[in-house]
Amino acid sequence: MKRSTNGILTSHTGSLPRPQDLLGLLLAKEEGKPVDRVMFDTAARRAVADVVKHQAEVGITVLNDGEQSKIGYATYVKDRLTGFEGVETVRPGGVEARDFPEYTALRPPIPIRRPTCSGPIEWKDFSAAQKDIDNLKSATRDVKAEEVFMTAASPGVIALFLNNRYYPTEEEYLYTLADVMKREYNAIVRAGFLLQIDCPDLAMGWNTQFADLSLQEFRKVVALHVEVLNHALADVPPEQVRMHLCWGNYEGPHHRDVSLKDIVDLVLKARPTAISFVGANPRHEHEWKVWKDVKLPDGKVIIPGVIDSTTNFVEHPELVAERIVRYASVVGRENVIAGSDCGFGTSAGRTVVDARVSWAKLQAMSEGALLATEELWGN
Repeated sequence: MKRSTNGILTSHTGSLPRPQDLLGLLLAKEEGKPVDRVMFDTAARRAVADVVKHQAEVGITVLNDGEQSKIGYATYVKDRLTGFEGVETVRPGGVEARDFPEYTALRPPIPIRRPTCSGPIEWKDFSAAQKDIDNLKSATRDVKAEEVFMTAASPGVIALFLNNRYYPTEEEYLYTLADVMKREYNAIVRAGFLLQIDCPDLAMGWNTQFADLSLQEFRKVVALHVEVLNHALADVPPEQVRMHLCWGNYEGPHHRDVSLKDIVDLVLKARPTAISFVGANPRHEHEWKVWKDVKLPDGKVIIPGVIDSTTNFVEHPELVAERIVRYASVVGRENVIAGSDCGFGTSAGRTVVDARVSWAKLQAMSEGALLATEELWGN
C-alpha cells in the first residue's frame, strides 16, 4: 500500500454512480425479473471502464470499479452465495426511529431485498466475483493510477443486513461467513488489487441491530466482529488491505452515533493497514481530534472523509485542504490519504447525491489535496 510520500493521495469509499442502463438491469434482477446475462455483463463491463476513466480524469489516484455490478455493498452476496432464501426482513429503525418518528416516516425504504439466512452458506456463483476482477483489470490496463482497490463485504456487515435464522449462534454464523468470504478476499489480492473490507457494522450497528445494548455490551460485539474479520483476513498481508468504518450513509440526525473515541481502540486491532472513516459530516467532523489522544500504530494509514456523501453541497477545495492538513498535523502527512465519508452509490436503487454533483465533489477533493500538498510539502 502506497503512502502520501510526495503529496496527498486521493481515494474514496467505493461505490460511485451507475449509468441508467445498468441501473435498470440491476433493479430488474432485484425484482426477480428475467435479465439477459450477456446484456448485463456487457453493460457492467462498459460501466466499469467508464467509471475508472472518469476517476482518473477528476484526479482520483487510488481508484476502483465503483461497485458497478453490485445492487448494494453488503447484500450483493445473497446472489452469489447459497443459504439466503429465507423470509425478507426490514432493517430496524433503531434509536432514530424512536426519537424522531416523523423524520423516519419520510425516509423512503431502500428497494433492495434482505432475505434471511435459512440454510448452509457456500459459493454458488463465484464467477460473478471473478467477472468483477476481470472487468477492473481490463479497465485499469491503460489508466494511470497510483493503486487500484476493490471492495468486499465483511462478515459483520453481511450479518447486519442479512439476519441469521439457520446457524445455532450468531458467532457460528459470523465465522461461517468469514470462511466462505475468504475466497473472494484472497482472489482480489491475488489479482494485484488492494482489498477494501466494508465494516459499517463496527459503528452503525449500535444504531440498528444493537440499539438496545449498552456501550460496554456493544464494545463486546465490536470486539467479536474484529476477531472474526482478522480470521477472515488471515491469509492476506495487512498492507494489502484497507477497511471502511461507517455510521450509515444517510442524511439524518445521527444523534446517537457511537463516538469514534469509544471504539477506536478495538478498530485498531483489525489487521488492515489503512482505515477509512467518516470525517466531513456535521456529526463527526470534530473527531479528527481523537487522533491527538490516540496514537496511530506504526505502519497504519488513515483515509478520513474530507467530502460528505449525503448532501449536494460541493465542498470548496480550501475547506478540503483544511481538513486534510488537520489530520496530517496529528498523524503525519505520509499517513493520510484523502477520502469520502461514504459511497455515492451505496445501494443501486437509492441516490442521495446527484451523479454529476458526486463527480464535482470528487474533483473538489482532488483540488483540495493539491492545495494541502502545497502547504504540507511546500511545492
